[in-house]
Amino acid sequence: MKIAVLGDGGWGTALAVVSDRNKNDVVLWSAFPEYAKVLREKRENVKFLPGVELPEKIQIETNITSAIEFGEIVILAIPTQYLRNVLHKIKDLDYSKKIFVSVAKGIEKKTCLRPSEIILSVLGEKINLVVISGPSHAEEVARNMPTLIVAASSDRGVAAKVQQALLNPYFRIYVQTDIVGVELGGALKNVIAIAAGVCDGLKFGDNTKAGLLSRGLLEMARLGIRMGANPNTFFGLSGMGDLVTTCFSKHGRNLRVGRELGEGKKIKDILASMEMVAEGVDTAASVHELATRLGVDLPVMGEVYKLLFEDKDARSAVGDLLARDAHEEWKQY
Repeated sequence: MKIAVLGDGGWGTALAVVSDRNKNDVVLWSAFPEYAKVLREKRENVKFLPGVELPEKIQIETNITSAIEFGEIVILAIPTQYLRNVLHKIKDLDYSKKIFVSVAKGIEKKTCLRPSEIILSVLGEKINLVVISGPSHAEEVARNMPTLIVAASSDRGVAAKVQQALLNPYFRIYVQTDIVGVELGGALKNVIAIAAGVCDGLKFGDNTKAGLLSRGLLEMARLGIRMGANPNTFFGLSGMGDLVTTCFSKHGRNLRVGRELGEGKKIKDILASMEMVAEGVDTAASVHELATRLGVDLPVMGEVYKLLFEDKDARSAVGDLLARDAHEEWKQY
């Protein structure tokens, strides 16, 4: 198939490489002409995916209209907070026969919309849309390390087309229909990963992090159920799978943010030193808004919000969590 990947970050580049390995025709769109020139000349994404060769057959494009017109499948590898602006550049094009694949993991600030909701609000409700998520660090996917992810769509047939276009022995894709749960799993785990990083920064042990992940997964499911998700989704690839990866991997950007918070650094300084986007920071603000609006109790994610936006001390946040009244494990599920 012809596949257009919008976004030259690590994940977009990795998916372009996978698509090429599967004998698809691939265009990789960059919003930055100068960096597109670097990609063409070096055949390597030196900034976001160093050490991975960019095959010669992958075309590097800076004209977004040309990229959209090329692709039968259009992969939207745009960070959530920039997604709306990019979509407005293409909203007047003919995409009735195309399949859009969203791979962003976040929740939009102010609107609290998931990526699929942003896409549908700009491009219309009738488009063919698939959401992909799961434990999938670009650094590993691009190097053919076995990876399992999930593709969700209200139309199983559309999801199956994406599955077949990207599936190979190293990149296994499962299909399901719970778009809400798959997207929330991919977004909320980033907030829990910041908390896991705080544990690392404070030099806590495995017991602490295991307890955090267990309670964090419960909070993810609790909010997801309230928003219409299938609770089983959170015990699958986009929930527990992605949560474990993000909270332990050396590649985790959100884990790094939390670790440096635990070491006493200020959030503005941490973000200023990072080249790539840590989606969990903005997602924490959106989750705080959603929890308040829906009346959902999210103690761990609430403390992450206070660390990021109220300058709360990390040890105080941990102390307040541990000092909460005791109750049954599943009482508040």
